Amino acid sequence: MDIAAVNLLPYEDFVNIFGNVVEKCPIIPAAVWSRRPFVSVKAFEAAINEFVDALPESGKEGILRCHPDLAGRDLKSGTLTRESQEEQAGAGMDALSSSEAARMARLNEEYKKRFGFPFVICARMNDKAAILQQLSARCQNELAVERARGIEEVKKICHLRIHLLLSDGTFKL
Repeated sequence: MDIAAVNLLPYEDFVNIFGNVVEKCPIIPAAVWSRRPFVSVKAFEAAINEFVDALPESGKEGILRCHPDLAGRDLKSGTLTRESQEEQAGAGMDALSSSEAARMARLNEEYKKRFGFPFVICARMNDKAAILQQLSARCQNELAVERARGIEEVKKICHLRIHLLLSDGTFKL
């Protein structure tokens, strides 16, 4: 699908297709639909990013709270979105050793207790070792720094999800 086809999508189809480019936040593509026509995929992504950036801090934290814990109960119970399941599996989150899983669970809880939202990282751009290292390091950040870092990771995830939806499935980093 190219940007011309995206611009021709009726509202319902647009939201159905792009409703999870930001995890469990279909309101975002719903809101940017009215900004069509987009001159490029980059302009479409920019519209999403501008919408997110314009949110108050509480709205940004809400976006972060929509993300599941990495290697958490949703992965174990099979209730992740299709996109998150593929991303976490690709990073090895579904193949942690028992000690890695225990460390991940402990750090996830520490992080959520400190910040009030789950740790977000673009799993497609990391492996399990890098994710564990980043989770440990980012637990030391200040709230404002971590909120901003989490939103930057959301934008990376969104970018990759959009490109996967608009490609023939062979999109590479």
